[in-house]
Amino acid sequence: MIRKPAVAGSFYTANPSKLKGEIETYLSNAQSRDIDNIKAIISPHAGYFYSGQVAAYGYKQVQNRVFDTVVVFAPCHRGLFDGVSIFNGEGYETPLGIVPIDSETVEELIGSSELINFLPQAHIQEHSLEVQVPFLQVVLNDFKLIPVLVGTQDINQLYQVASIINEKLKHRNVLYVASTDLSHFYTSEAAKKLDYVAIEHIRDLDLEGFYKAIVSGKTEACGAGPVMIVLTLAKLNNWNGCEILKYADSGDVSGDKSNVVGYLSAVIYANNKDESLTEYEKEVLKKIAKESIRAKLFNDRFNFDYKRTENLKQKRGAFVTLHKDGNLRGCIGYIQGVDSLDNTVKKMAISAAFEDPRFPALSRDEFDKIDIEISALTPLKRIKNIEEIEVGKHGILIIKGYNSGLLLPQVATEYGWDRLTFLDQTCIKAGLYPGCWKEKDAEIYIFSAEVF
Repeated sequence: MIRKPAVAGSFYTANPSKLKGEIETYLSNAQSRDIDNIKAIISPHAGYFYSGQVAAYGYKQVQNRVFDTVVVFAPCHRGLFDGVSIFNGEGYETPLGIVPIDSETVEELIGSSELINFLPQAHIQEHSLEVQVPFLQVVLNDFKLIPVLVGTQDINQLYQVASIINEKLKHRNVLYVASTDLSHFYTSEAAKKLDYVAIEHIRDLDLEGFYKAIVSGKTEACGAGPVMIVLTLAKLNNWNGCEILKYADSGDVSGDKSNVVGYLSAVIYANNKDESLTEYEKEVLKKIAKESIRAKLFNDRFNFDYKRTENLKQKRGAFVTLHKDGNLRGCIGYIQGVDSLDNTVKKMAISAAFEDPRFPALSRDEFDKIDIEISALTPLKRIKNIEEIEVGKHGILIIKGYNSGLLLPQVATEYGWDRLTFLDQTCIKAGLYPGCWKEKDAEIYIFSAEVF
């Protein structure tokens, strides 16, 4: 049995040469990122005219890479059902040819749980999975396909399905694709507010936060089920990185911003590289901070040339702390990586010297008396169990309502705090009361830092 194309000629052209040419054009317009060990793509599924360029950003990152099997999770728009339906045939056809199904694996999965079945009618007209396949055919060479339609947004069912598929495929070279559009039929401004909630949780690989935002209506995604499956896979396998590659809405193409659909392209990866800073990089960052303050203080140009290594180019959060005579003289930073590490240190050094509201702006007489300390942060990780906090290794961020407070790892060490005192003091830093971290609406995040 071959699954025939259902939306060729409507969602994308049915002409093979034109189809390949259009996809190659989209890919040529997309930026390639230096991202290793990619495990999953999140990709939109509208007509190529609207979302093809956004989709190309994700597929660009895996172009010419080798995967034995590609598993595409896509929502079923034609009915709800428990669990998932995996197409169990010989091949999946598009105008670019037939992709073979990984039949052996599919047969092992179907029936392994009451949540994994083959419902033929679900697949016949479904576009959300089909539109991913031509992109895969262009960017990859030989691969087998496992086409999975997701019929539910029940997080417990999806976790079970993801666990079973992970157990079957965890030792294989697999690429996962989650097919989803975001909010539907709002103004562009309203869509962005909704969509950025989803994007934030996806970027943080926050399965529970994404699920709560979906069920509470704080965000929308027609492929919420597929997204939750890949976020579960990330959790099960300790994939620790997500890069948001592109966000746009249909109005960016049509020109009609009054009634749009949101589109996202992202990749999830396992970052196993040692990203510790070298002594050279630490020395450079110290000099960047010092020279930035000097240039601002004396109305001079920033005058320090250095070699920009990959670590210095990487987006990382960082804090710059100033001390004078052993006392705090300013401390400002970014929690998340919003700019390259060297640029972040440059900006935060100026902010710590001149913009910390607790202190007057640094004077010229103080310049030679200050000591500079830099904390380069790892990405935030939300935790449920405070036993994960290691005093001396982790810093803490607590968010409760509109209040938030952060303390760097070295603070607990300097004051000799234990874990509970560290938590209480972070609550106080947030303008809250000790013990607030115990309450259900309190969010606790940890991070590590290289301090030098």
